[in-house]
Amino acid sequence: MLKKLGRRLSRLSSHIISQILQKKKRRPRPPSPIPVPLPSPSPPPSPPKMPHHPKYPPAPFLFPKAQSTVLPDPSPFFSPRLLSSPLPTNSFFQNFVLKNGDQPEYIHPYLIKSLNSSLSISFPSRFATPAYIYQTFNADLTISSPSSDSSKNHIISSCDDLSVTLDLPPSLRFFLVRGSPFVTCSTLAGPAPISISTIHAILSVVSNASSTKHTFRLNSDQTFLCYSSSPLYLTQSNVSLLTAQNFSGVIRIAFLPDPSYESVLDRFSACYPVSGDASFSRPFCLEYKWETKGWGDLLLLAHPLHLRLLSLDDSCVTVLRDFKYRSIDGELVGVVGDSWVLKTEPTSVTWHSIKGASEDGYPEINSALSKDVGALSSIATTSSYFYGKAIARAARLALIAEETCFPDVIPAVQSFLRDSITPWLDGSFGGNAFLYDPKWGGLVTKQGSVDSGADFGFGVFNDHHYHLGYFLYAIAVLAKLDPAWGRKYRRQAYALVADFMTLSRKPEANYTRLRCFDLWLLHSWAGGLTEFADGRNQESTSEAVNAYYAAALMGLSYGDSHLVAIGSTLAAFEIRAAETWWHVREGEGMYEDDFSRENRVVGVLWANKRDSGLWFAPAEWRECRMGIQVLPLLPITEVLFRDVRFVKELVDWTLPALGREGVTEAWKGFVYAMEGVYDKESALAKVRALNGFDDGNSLSNLLWWIHSRDEDEEGVVGWVRGCWFEKYCH
Repeated sequence: MLKKLGRRLSRLSSHIISQILQKKKRRPRPPSPIPVPLPSPSPPPSPPKMPHHPKYPPAPFLFPKAQSTVLPDPSPFFSPRLLSSPLPTNSFFQNFVLKNGDQPEYIHPYLIKSLNSSLSISFPSRFATPAYIYQTFNADLTISSPSSDSSKNHIISSCDDLSVTLDLPPSLRFFLVRGSPFVTCSTLAGPAPISISTIHAILSVVSNASSTKHTFRLNSDQTFLCYSSSPLYLTQSNVSLLTAQNFSGVIRIAFLPDPSYESVLDRFSACYPVSGDASFSRPFCLEYKWETKGWGDLLLLAHPLHLRLLSLDDSCVTVLRDFKYRSIDGELVGVVGDSWVLKTEPTSVTWHSIKGASEDGYPEINSALSKDVGALSSIATTSSYFYGKAIARAARLALIAEETCFPDVIPAVQSFLRDSITPWLDGSFGGNAFLYDPKWGGLVTKQGSVDSGADFGFGVFNDHHYHLGYFLYAIAVLAKLDPAWGRKYRRQAYALVADFMTLSRKPEANYTRLRCFDLWLLHSWAGGLTEFADGRNQESTSEAVNAYYAAALMGLSYGDSHLVAIGSTLAAFEIRAAETWWHVREGEGMYEDDFSRENRVVGVLWANKRDSGLWFAPAEWRECRMGIQVLPLLPITEVLFRDVRFVKELVDWTLPALGREGVTEAWKGFVYAMEGVYDKESALAKVRALNGFDDGNSLSNLLWWIHSRDEDEEGVVGWVRGCWFEKYCH
């Protein structure tokens, strides 16, 4: 009877989830923050729009407006019709709207740069050393129109999940679609003169009889193909310049990596994408759809993670395995079709360890819990990052106590969390505060609103998922322990989620869509409104995973299965991306051999660079490089480091660094935690000898981790077992 009841409840839970879904760092260590007066509250903006849930009607927004002195003005680069909506702050095209807008962005497979009313295309060369890999920009081809006003900025006329449209008024519009082997340009207002130039010498121009296809051969040993929807009569004005008069229509330019690819590019040159949408149709599933013009089928390029996740059963696509472009993210392979379905393995979000801590370890863990809980005291820092870590650390103690059947310490943790979190949500915390910026549409901190370096740049939208992820973890635990408190502060809690997890595309939303998560690369970016020559960046994948995991836990606390599903799905994609690009395996071919031999984890991953160093430490500090990819240590860490063989390679690579003078106990703890995945007894002995811990970690947490490892597991840990959503993902 109990089994039947359990099955019925499981089916009911799954049905509810399905129905809801069908409805619809920069991180250098900062100086001591200087307290500033809280701005006078302004009239509250509209209610937060995400996460939407029928149980939670709109309510007044409770964070006051910011009067930021550090945020850039978006109006010079965004179309006026976009300025009334929340704007992207951590996007793949962010450089186009910062400062002069003239730094390049990597829109696979090209580096794109807009300068002086022209747009330059580079198929980048790649340079690799044991310390870093980067792609270099050269203006291989530059497209412009003499009729364009060089005194005016380019304008972002539209943007979406998979593309950005950039205008050079009044003549040209570029559809910059991620993964397109073509760069597509159209005239805006009737015939316009066209100029195509290069920093190289043009060796030859070969045109077809109708002047709708031209082949450019350059002295850089590069060949580009140029297609046009109507005759484009080019004249070579000098060794590096081609011009045409009175052209009207569409121009498409593609680099030719291999002469055998020309027939493929010819075949698909007439169908071009103008926008792209990504949607979560069901848990652990992401669907791409592109709007196209022209005729024929759409050719795009898929990166390695796309290819692993592409569901051929659900997608009407053809994969061209022998059609490849080089990229810093691995080989890009041709895919024909205007709709893709990507599926990742489902993962359950759990409060406690997946397999449970060994009962033999309970006494040791509980002894440590008594000391750690007894030592809880008021939090000294006003930094939103370090404060978040402190409350999340305390929340871990309550969950560990639940798992080890030690309820005596939970009331003290609950009281500490209530006293520590509430001031940030009701505005009574004197040293700092969350504020709302209506200019870009998002939360900033009081300190960050006047100092772009405060709170690791939170005030310019750096690291939002990191900071807020820690807050959400603590809020989720407290709402679980104290539902009445959770109900009281539900609106503020959901505002924190909405800041970086809004799904809404509606112009009246308060927050930009998925602020940090890149729906094409399938991982997050931490870098916000700061111009970088190599584009956006992210250092810690584990803190990114924590953000979405914590949001899913909050969904569990509030009975919000939609939030559980979205948080779990984003965490699952982030994990797969970390395994693909941050976890370095020698011999797999993702990176050059020199880099792969020297590194087991990437330090900072940039859109256009891979760096072994960290924002706060050199590459030689391997314990920091490992630790920043592990912290915070949580049940979801079991999934992030499910490949036991890789974990052993990672630890073996890191351990020699612990002999360096000045290595702190805090970073050693994470190394020993990973060692515990495959050598429990050795790790236990080392953890017991530690005399210090990271400010987001504790002895209790390390002991819990090691006592919940399964020494019998070999190879890749099976982490799909017991997943609520598994039946909806296959």
